[in-house]
Amino acid sequence: MSASHQPAAHPSQVLFAGERELPYLPAVDHYAGSEKLIRKALALQAEMGPVFDVTCDCEDGATAGAERAHAEMCAEIVMGGENRHGRVGVRIHDVTHPHWREDLEILIPRAGSRLPFVTLPKPCSAGDVRSQLAALREIEHRCGLGRQIPVHVLIETHGALREVWEIAAIDGVESLDFGLMDFVSAHGGAIGGAAMRSPGQFDHPLVRRAKCEIAAAALANGVVPTHNVTTELRDGALIRADAARARDEFAFLRMWSIHPNQIEPILEAMRPDFAEVIQAQEIILAAMAAGWGPIQHSGKLHDRASYRYFWNLLVRAHATGLQLDRELGALIAGDGAGGEAR
Repeated sequence: MSASHQPAAHPSQVLFAGERELPYLPAVDHYAGSEKLIRKALALQAEMGPVFDVTCDCEDGATAGAERAHAEMCAEIVMGGENRHGRVGVRIHDVTHPHWREDLEILIPRAGSRLPFVTLPKPCSAGDVRSQLAALREIEHRCGLGRQIPVHVLIETHGALREVWEIAAIDGVESLDFGLMDFVSAHGGAIGGAAMRSPGQFDHPLVRRAKCEIAAAALANGVVPTHNVTTELRDGALIRADAARARDEFAFLRMWSIHPNQIEPILEAMRPDFAEVIQAQEIILAAMAAGWGPIQHSGKLHDRASYRYFWNLLVRAHATGLQLDRELGALIAGDGAGGEAR
């Protein structure tokens, strides 16, 4: 094969060599607790495609005394035929709960081969995260899993926020999720209840500080920042507005959903501007044709610094279900859409 016909290097290899690239994650993480709601979410995911994750909630979703049965049910669903896209994760109990380790002992041997992530709630320190992560790795090794499951960490306590940069730097952490309700409650009434909903959740200085710190720590460490839920369940315009503020003002790339009505408005708000997506496709295709050397586009110079921006923009667009140029879509899908962290 002649040099002119050598296959072009993949953008991830060229643009992020030696760096921790952001993982490929859908822009919505949809939480469901009961078996009925989990299966309903999976039916919607089968219809819409893997543009949102489903998280089986073994923490708040499990009734007291039925933790084992609930975890077993979640493992069965993860391994079942309704999980068509392999994008069904789990949230286990927090490190102070007596059942958290048992959650892992049930879930990993039975469903670890198909789990895209495990969410760890309510750590009070980086040490808490490391403790649960070490148990996860030990169980993976013991059952011969052959892969390491990424973890998503909920930042919802004073201690976790204080050590958020250390948490974000832990190997295996894929997402930092903001737990707004617990964070506000942890202030003992010093922050009013209005900060649990809009516009207060975006305007209260202590909550704004938390969101900024979480997003900054995540993005600096190649981790996806995931925004908290919105309490609005019916009004699509308000849901979309909350997601847009999370994205535009605080740089969150992903957001929780707790009702099917919230999924599409969040996706719409998280999608990059269509005109910029068109421009990004043109620039990346031209850069690939030029072997990633500098190019001119519409009278402006572009090189690898801007290529990184435009490639990330295309990855975000793809994660929200926006149809891209066939070649670029295939590159992104092959790079991470199957559920493995890139």
